[in-house]
Amino acid sequence: MAMASIWLFCFLAFLLGHGVVKLEASHHVYRHLQTLQSTSTKQPYRTAYHFQPPQNWMNGPMIYKGLYHLFYQYNPRGAVWGNIVWAHSTSTDLVNWIPHDHAILPSQTSDINGCWSGSTTILPGDKPAILYTGINPQNQQVQNLAVPKNLSDPYLREWVKSPRNPLMAPTVSNKINASSFRDPTTAWLGHDGSWRVIVGAKRNRRGLAILYRSKDFVTWTKARHPLHSDYGSGMWECPDFFPVSIKDLVGVDTSAIGSEFKHVLKVSLDDTKHDYYTIGSYNIGKDVYTPDKGTELNASALRYDYGKFYASKTFFDSEKKRRILWGWINESSSVADDIAKGWSGVQAIPRTLWLHKSRKQLVQWPIPEIEKLRVNQVTWPSKLLKGGSVVEVSKVTAHQADVEISFEVAGLGKAEVLDPSWTDPQSLCSQKGASVKGGLGPFGLLVLASKGLEEYTAVFFRIFKAPNKYVVLMCSDQSRSSLNQNNDKTTYGTFLDINPVLEKLSLRSLIDHSIVESFGGEGRACITSRVYPTLAIEGGAHLYAFNYGTQNVQITNLNAWSMKKAQIS
Repeated sequence: MAMASIWLFCFLAFLLGHGVVKLEASHHVYRHLQTLQSTSTKQPYRTAYHFQPPQNWMNGPMIYKGLYHLFYQYNPRGAVWGNIVWAHSTSTDLVNWIPHDHAILPSQTSDINGCWSGSTTILPGDKPAILYTGINPQNQQVQNLAVPKNLSDPYLREWVKSPRNPLMAPTVSNKINASSFRDPTTAWLGHDGSWRVIVGAKRNRRGLAILYRSKDFVTWTKARHPLHSDYGSGMWECPDFFPVSIKDLVGVDTSAIGSEFKHVLKVSLDDTKHDYYTIGSYNIGKDVYTPDKGTELNASALRYDYGKFYASKTFFDSEKKRRILWGWINESSSVADDIAKGWSGVQAIPRTLWLHKSRKQLVQWPIPEIEKLRVNQVTWPSKLLKGGSVVEVSKVTAHQADVEISFEVAGLGKAEVLDPSWTDPQSLCSQKGASVKGGLGPFGLLVLASKGLEEYTAVFFRIFKAPNKYVVLMCSDQSRSSLNQNNDKTTYGTFLDINPVLEKLSLRSLIDHSIVESFGGEGRACITSRVYPTLAIEGGAHLYAFNYGTQNVQITNLNAWSMKKAQIS
């Protein structure tokens, strides 16, 4: 049976109840917003093909009868967090979106102070159900259920809430912290016929994935033990738990169990505001998840993305047999700037996700549907990029582009020796940014760059020599991304698990006005940057390939496209 998920500030969920209560809150707010003219033609930082509502705060997927549904947390009253409702848009291709009235608004005692994140599950009979976190009058976090009012409506425009809400709540007996109990996952079905779902929590400094079981998706019983926990990691927000195939690159249903699968547990750490995941084994008999040896769900764990990317959620696309990852790109601008521009937050491009053949990490790649926006391709033949050189990639709309480039290094003799103390890649990228010349690197792309290079965001590689191997560092240097000093210009980085002796170094960057999503090593590492240049905007933006190392590198392939604007009302 098909499973799907949605995400809001971790996202949403549905459920099949025995009874329903009509949503009483007004549905006219979004209709009013639809009458407002989009500011994308007036503001150089608004994205053209990343999902973003017309204004205000946002941060929201599932497939039902051939339509993709994006539910997302939204503040209809302003560009800062608060007054959270579930907004709703649909799409046939995950690229172009049509808005609808809000799906879930505060109306019951169990959510009167806000409708927070959750997930969607498709129940038998092709019936969607949302489990979501509500805030009650005591400001306790509780879990609620909503279902579509009319299953014959493919747009699922109206939702009703269970009169049994809340279905899961903190009590003295279950020892749940009422302020740290949120974001239910997509549910999965066990061989015993019971549904399982996890809710993020913490007890002191221990992060918890609290497990509940249910026969009917309405009456839920807390398990004696969490699915998994880890001491010292703090609050686990937006947990996600799903299987991945060890044999094929296809996605699998959330309830899939067997020797041909591994399982992934991902959490968003409230302490760091980053998403982390482990790959491991799930014992459904004991309802225990065990990460593979050497991995823990803390700040040293693997990450989906090493830049601005949080509160992510996957869902199983049952039509195309793939698992799709959505993530929220939060802001690097000041709150005052967010209020001035009238909006805050944007969705990352949906990514297909699968297990790497090493079984040690996941691989991500932008959905192929985004390629329909490509126009005016620019192709370079093999080109030598001499040490110290910068070469412009011309005839591309540099503020709205998709760029793929690969590099080959003939010899590695000039690789800098990796100091054993250089264990933190982000710190190393800050220490050895794009302007710091090395032996093998930095080389890569200068995106959203001004003509005189007063501003640029550099996405690049460096190669180091360690005992018995070479180490590849991938960085996104935002230190010179803007002359506006009020922006967060953190430099991001990660070590890329690739052998430069045997493989070319590939890089793909999706550039969209104020977003740079970069994929290194064919998706083995991802870094998303949120930048606000003052000179490199619209026609003032340029794109360059560069090599500031002393050794020449070979560009073996470069393809760049200007990107059309998606239909996002």
